[in-house]
Amino acid sequence: MEDFKNLPDYGCWLKYDLLENELFRRRYQGRLQTISLYENGSLTPAIRTELLRGIGGLLGSEPAVLPPSAAASVRVIRAAEAGDVLGPEGYQLRVEDQDSLEVVITGAGERGCLYGTFAFLRLLQMGEIKGGFHRTEVPAMPLRMINHWDNLDGTIERGYAGRSIFFRDHELCRDLDRVRDYARLLASVGINSVVVNNVNVHAAETQLVASRLEMVQTLAGIFREYGLRVFLSINYASPLEFGLDSADPLDVAVRSWWKERVEVLYAEIPDLGGFLVKADSENRPGPFTYGRSQADGANMLGEALAPFGGVLIWRCFVYNCQQDWRDKKTDRARAAYDYFKPLDGQFRENVILQIKNGPMDFQVREPVSPLFGAMEATKQIVELQITQEYTGQQRHLCYLVPQWKEILDFDTYAQGPGSTVAKVVSGGMAGVVNVGDDPNWTGHTLAQANLYGYGRLAWDPRLQAEQITEEWITLTFGHDLQIHQTIGQMLLSSWEVYENYTTPLGIGWMCNPNHHFGPNVDGYEYSKWGTYHRADHFGIGVDRTVRNGTGFAGQYRPENAKMYESMESCPQELLLFFHRVPYTYRLKTGKTLIQHIYDTHFLGVKQVQGLISAWTSIQGRIHEHTYLHVLDRLEEQLLHAMEWRDVINTYFYRISRIEDQHNREIHS
Repeated sequence: MEDFKNLPDYGCWLKYDLLENELFRRRYQGRLQTISLYENGSLTPAIRTELLRGIGGLLGSEPAVLPPSAAASVRVIRAAEAGDVLGPEGYQLRVEDQDSLEVVITGAGERGCLYGTFAFLRLLQMGEIKGGFHRTEVPAMPLRMINHWDNLDGTIERGYAGRSIFFRDHELCRDLDRVRDYARLLASVGINSVVVNNVNVHAAETQLVASRLEMVQTLAGIFREYGLRVFLSINYASPLEFGLDSADPLDVAVRSWWKERVEVLYAEIPDLGGFLVKADSENRPGPFTYGRSQADGANMLGEALAPFGGVLIWRCFVYNCQQDWRDKKTDRARAAYDYFKPLDGQFRENVILQIKNGPMDFQVREPVSPLFGAMEATKQIVELQITQEYTGQQRHLCYLVPQWKEILDFDTYAQGPGSTVAKVVSGGMAGVVNVGDDPNWTGHTLAQANLYGYGRLAWDPRLQAEQITEEWITLTFGHDLQIHQTIGQMLLSSWEVYENYTTPLGIGWMCNPNHHFGPNVDGYEYSKWGTYHRADHFGIGVDRTVRNGTGFAGQYRPENAKMYESMESCPQELLLFFHRVPYTYRLKTGKTLIQHIYDTHFLGVKQVQGLISAWTSIQGRIHEHTYLHVLDRLEEQLLHAMEWRDVINTYFYRISRIEDQHNREIHS
């Protein structure tokens, strides 16, 4: 068990390898040799351990711990009077003396002190700790959450990095130290909440609120050491599994049952964050069964949680999953807006709607959900998918930070220009996580960058993708310039590369049903899931305009609705999502649609070959274990990219009978 913990990738971005940069060594030599901390705090042990580990690893000698309030070279101060500026989670970091580099980390709350400590160690590695340095940071998002889709049997729905680190055979895993290591990783990027079980709650998982509550207590205790609150996914219809004959949210007996259950939970776990619920979606039970609204269901649970400060997070992933593919008016993309927009203002104060970033399901490219900014009287959080369900499943390199930046920077016009998604999601962010019990956590070492990047954006969505990338490479691989240039270019180009050899221009899907890996152009074309591309001999795409189509484009504010309504003004990368387009239509590049499809798929394969060449150029500069692991993943990605290219191009050649103008091999 301990062997893999000694591998280079287990430590992720918290390895604290000795600083080898000569400038940094001279700057920090003989400095930062003593620390002092506020006393008697629940997070004091974690902060002390991190400073000892971080400074000791980076500078080669562990600092001495002085009594609280002593004049140490690194002081962590908890100052309640700073609460008006910093809030409970913000911090101030300043370097007071040019020569001695006296560092002061101040937080009004303990979490602020912890986050400031991690920030100090990050900035120390980046070489930014020097005389005159001063920074104050307050998280932009109040709820910075990780969603696990782990099951008690140890499986993970949409998990691509091994089995659960929490559960095995309906018990807790034996290696709970790994859970503690994980809590530390999450806290280091400012995550403050974690849902430990799958939103698709099975009968066994229902017992987490009853006979298996001790499992939640144990996990909550570990995460508490790093300032994280645990949330539970619950089955909306749980009362039926405990003897009631109804789960109607307006039934007095049902409401009483939930209140009693919540009282028991909070008696054992007073800092439980609350519940996450997936209802009336993909055969999950919900209030629709009883003719009630989504607000009725959410408010019933919110009422039970409110006396304890608990939060009810209600997912907006609700749609008619029994759609007839012959029906061209019913549009899955419309569903969330149609169901929830009329309910604006009807949700309790402690209810937050969790909205997927797009109207469909985490495709490589889709528009931002029109629900963002549409419900001005309702708290919202944006749900992103860190685990790469439709983007290579951590077998392919696909760095998602650039995608998330586009989503967070999208202007909803909710309160006029500049009303970006990042500004209108008052509740925070949730990310469906990509970790498992693989030695490197994420199955692909470079996929660790997605977990790191998600945390950094949840803390500050204004950060640029390039800055986050630079940080992650430095913390993970050090300061080698060639490594930075090579891995940086690989990461920042990889989303576009993946898109090039998979699905074109926002159409999405075209993958194998159920497991969602590999090309299958018609895999979902005649299914009940509403995931159609409508390709025929003449063209492809779904008309979602107001004028002739499903009307989805009209769900946006006028500025965006007008943009999407016209083929000429619609962003090219989303053209097929909003419009049905002839193969001979000329894009803004001057190419026909069909030629664009051919060209991008050939280009995508060439680009993956370029990723392999780039990676091999840094052999010998990074640990051999990491090098060989990533090389193996990239070589596998190349084979898959070639398969995608050949299947997609052959399909469209056969259906259109239009030749590739470059006469490349397309299998007819």
